[in-house]
Amino acid sequence: MKPTLLVLAAGMGSRYGGLKQVDPIGPSGETILDYSVYDALRAGFGKVVFIIRKDIENDFKEIFINRLQKHIEIDWVFQETDNLPVGFTKPKERTKPWGTGHAVMMAAKKIHEPFAVINADDFYGREAFVTIADYFNQNLHPVSPEYAMVSYELHNTLSDFGTVSRGICVADENSWLLSVTERTQIQKVDEKIVFIDTDNTQINLQENTPVSMNFWGFTTDFFPHLEKQFIAFLKENGDNLKSEFYIPSVVDVLIKSGEAKVKLLRNSGQWFGITYREDKPLVIKKLNQLIANGVYPENLWND
Repeated sequence: MKPTLLVLAAGMGSRYGGLKQVDPIGPSGETILDYSVYDALRAGFGKVVFIIRKDIENDFKEIFINRLQKHIEIDWVFQETDNLPVGFTKPKERTKPWGTGHAVMMAAKKIHEPFAVINADDFYGREAFVTIADYFNQNLHPVSPEYAMVSYELHNTLSDFGTVSRGICVADENSWLLSVTERTQIQKVDEKIVFIDTDNTQINLQENTPVSMNFWGFTTDFFPHLEKQFIAFLKENGDNLKSEFYIPSVVDVLIKSGEAKVKLLRNSGQWFGITYREDKPLVIKKLNQLIANGVYPENLWND
């Protein structure tokens, strides 16, 4: 049973005017998303499902689907703000998406096997996909309350051009996740990694601290939990036009209630991201180094 890759891509805009998700970073015009699909394919994934919006369907198919479907099974679903459980309606003024948890819910009818969830605009690297694929191979039951999260060492996720926000992970001695705490304004100061606490206190962080970059591994058991918690979320927050239903919040409830466990999979690979405009040249430089070392071909899809 090959796992599926679920890509959160609904944040992309029509014609992608200047959005970092589709900026070419590879020598043959490849985007970050191209490299994620390529790495997933090599790691043994059998299908990719994209979560997009209806208004970008034609553009998305033109840019990605037509070239990727030659190499791996492709499908897509829509995340729309009016796609809600029975009995709920969208506030008329609501334009903001309902969040990553709601996005994953949209794929429930398309996925019948273990699946990984990633962001479309993050470069996770080959090692991360191999790590999650190995976990799936050892835990083949498609309906299980045991999930996984691929973590990165904090020092491999920083920007040289400003602060970042990261989910700081804490696990027990058996690598079961206990908590993910969002920390903002993380940066290097005098060769140390620090963040600024709510009272403006500067707190040091260890460079190998595991952090979440929204790379999750789930079974289909996760979908009923999503729907149940989303209904509770709507009852409490449905009238808040800016409220969002996030994956980590759902996972946190499941861990604390004992309904599910999450294995923290440590990964020493490099995460690339274009948080600031100045990050892009460095990302291209690092990618070219990987190509020079034989990790990727110069023309990813050899079209």
